[in-house]
Amino acid sequence: MKVAIVGASGAVGQEFLRVLEERDFPLDELVLFGSQRSAGNKYTFKGKEYEVKLLQHNDDFKDVDIAFTSAGAGVSKEFAEDITRHGAVMIDNSSAFRMDEDVPLVVPECNAADALDRPRGIIANPNCTTIMMVVALQPLENISHIKRIHIASYQSASGAGAAAMDELQQQYAEIMEDKPVTVKKFPHQLAYNVIPQIDVFQPNGYTKEEMKMFNETRKIMHSDVKCSAMCVRVSSLRAHSESVWIETERPITVEEAQAALAAAPGVTLRDDPSNLVYPMPLETAGTDDIYVGRVRKDLADENGLTFWLSGDQIRKGAALNAVQIAEYLVKVNGIRR
Repeated sequence: MKVAIVGASGAVGQEFLRVLEERDFPLDELVLFGSQRSAGNKYTFKGKEYEVKLLQHNDDFKDVDIAFTSAGAGVSKEFAEDITRHGAVMIDNSSAFRMDEDVPLVVPECNAADALDRPRGIIANPNCTTIMMVVALQPLENISHIKRIHIASYQSASGAGAAAMDELQQQYAEIMEDKPVTVKKFPHQLAYNVIPQIDVFQPNGYTKEEMKMFNETRKIMHSDVKCSAMCVRVSSLRAHSESVWIETERPITVEEAQAALAAAPGVTLRDDPSNLVYPMPLETAGTDDIYVGRVRKDLADENGLTFWLSGDQIRKGAALNAVQIAEYLVKVNGIRR
């Protein structure tokens, strides 16, 4: 098993290395690729040092079985043919192919088998906020079909990358030292603030991030569900949170929902508000599961349920989900066809 990571020096690329090692993914060879800026960087994996190679249009992927790509949509589109030409499975973390009809969009807890039907050799990893939400929605969908979703996200600096996390910390330091605040990675100062914009605005007034949640949820869950999102950047460093309201075909009791969530793969129920127990990004950062709490009936909808969730955007929202897709392919012997 030969595995490649494209974008190895980025926040998600580094998380790929950690997750692959922690889960003892069955690889025999590892090769790292990066841009001109990161080529030559060296990283340690399982006690062995690896040097980042320059990503080029050549046959470097000839013997690769699985390639994890996280270098941006432009890079993914430019190099997809090079990566897949000789049979490698490209598991792509960018937005490049997510809504293409011939590219499966996969969250293993929801639709793992979709990964086996990949005419172009590409599997898309969904948007982080979508991944986190559908992991919690699937056990509820299994009880009663979800017709509508309203969701407000509270997305940490990590969603904009490692440099954005550095900038948030820098902003707090600059404020404390009464210096001008650096604003490069966000449209406004994020420290001591929330910004009701993630990605660019679309003609309908929603941002691209919010429309991803509408479109990707339907594709992953094979559903006609409608999802209205408000995505907000908040000044936590790592791990995203979401407030979710759903309307189902028949009412789901709180007890039914809690039992289903507690038993669901990839979900941890932390729901004891009388003892101030509920998920928070300070605690969910660095963990694998999606943590759910504050499950209750929606007072505005007799068929409605509402809950809160939190999870690590870089792990389950990106690297971990991609590795779980690869693990599924290994399990079912679905890599080389």
